[in-house]
Amino acid sequence: MSNLPTDGTAFAASPLTRAVLEIDDYTAGFGWDQPVRLFALVDTARLRTREPKLASQLGLGGADDPATSPLTPVEQQELPDDKALDEFLATVAWPPSVAGCALSVERLMLPPAAESAIPEGLDGQALTDWVAAHPERQEVRMTVAVLRDGSRECALRLREKDSAREVLTGADLVPGLAAALAATLQD
Repeated sequence: MSNLPTDGTAFAASPLTRAVLEIDDYTAGFGWDQPVRLFALVDTARLRTREPKLASQLGLGGADDPATSPLTPVEQQELPDDKALDEFLATVAWPPSVAGCALSVERLMLPPAAESAIPEGLDGQALTDWVAAHPERQEVRMTVAVLRDGSRECALRLREKDSAREVLTGADLVPGLAAALAATLQD
């Protein structure tokens, strides 16, 4: 049995998982080799009440519409190219009206066995080049979301298995990035 309803959106156990899968699907529509994308996660019911025109533009149905998710991702402006991701996230702060945030980013990963073979002393660009040349590297898109209450969810999509049916989800798949995003929500 498929995990996809007739409209193609994956079933999800929680509103946060649904939001992560929605962002993953949206980002996948642009293909690979995309920039980092940052999203605010807003309460859909609150958005419909406070910003009815925006809710209408986003195609958000009424509260009784089963296709409407409790969380609505709102993409933010493009991130600056001149800052490292961790440096940029250290400058982000969200207003109280934002329930959470999410980020989609592409990276290269190595299997654990390959990580033990990294030559000593490599860092920065030398390490990046070594990983990029490694025959066991995997290109991955990570979509990570956090809520103010501490909830987390991640979606991982491998380039070699680029299908909604192959997306892995879990709360602790990218703990460092989730922690960095959570810090942007602190008062």
